[in-house]
Amino acid sequence: MIPFVREFDFAYGRPDRLSPLVERIVAPNPGPFTFTGTGVYIVGRAEAGAGVAVIDPGPLDEGHLRALLGALKGRTVSHILVTHAHRDHYPLAAPLSDMTGASVLAAGGASSTHASDPENLEAGDGAFRPDRMLADGERIMGDGWTLETVATPGHASDHLAFALIEENALFSGDHVMGWSTSVVAPPDGDMAAYLGSLERVSARDFGRLYPTHGAPIEDPAPFLSAYREHRLERERQILARLTAGDTTIRAMVPALYAGVDERLWPAASLSMLAHLIKLVREGRAVADPAPTLDAAYRPA
Repeated sequence: MIPFVREFDFAYGRPDRLSPLVERIVAPNPGPFTFTGTGVYIVGRAEAGAGVAVIDPGPLDEGHLRALLGALKGRTVSHILVTHAHRDHYPLAAPLSDMTGASVLAAGGASSTHASDPENLEAGDGAFRPDRMLADGERIMGDGWTLETVATPGHASDHLAFALIEENALFSGDHVMGWSTSVVAPPDGDMAAYLGSLERVSARDFGRLYPTHGAPIEDPAPFLSAYREHRLERERQILARLTAGDTTIRAMVPALYAGVDERLWPAASLSMLAHLIKLVREGRAVADPAPTLDAAYRPA
């Protein structure tokens, strides 16, 4: 079982100091994909005059912008970082950049819209364009802090996490979240890449993870292990359903996601498709005519 963390102390617009170098403000955009809302992180010291970075500024919301600017008052924003180009993460980046003069940095705007689920926040709209593209392993230096980019594709092809070197912590975006598993939705999401990224994060042995949604993960090693095992178990369950005679994603979702909010079933279908694409590539399942949401599947 994944040791989810679903209870944490927050109030919309209230800046909470989580460590000597990390502060968080939660935006008022709760929902089935965003949990309580987008957690915007301010990286840097609290005192006036300090230079800070902002990670995932969040949605376009006037009240949220005012709260964020209030928290930043007296400090200088040197960088605005975006983990990936989904609509609950990046829209406030450009206005914040205009107001502060800080550059917006990200891996790109590759996250594509899912035509099958147009209301899904777990999608990009093609509008995001960073000022500079970041590569894996880059170090961004600030006023007493260092952030290293860690490429974590899977949830999105352009997904980056950011390692805070001074505190051995990782801002994990949507790659790893404490309240739920992450959606891996084709065509941009890739399950094989996602599992590879989980292994990469596990190997770094971080002391704390800061997801964009929900509470920090204080004991990452067992959490990441359970996260990975959950994905592998879902893979085994899909193969078992195929062996039992189910042939479509539509037939399998109610059985495998019976305890999940039905509002999330469209996203669950996309995650199941990601698993099936991986299984077909590996020669463990067959799709007719090709792996899509509406294809017929059988065991290889």
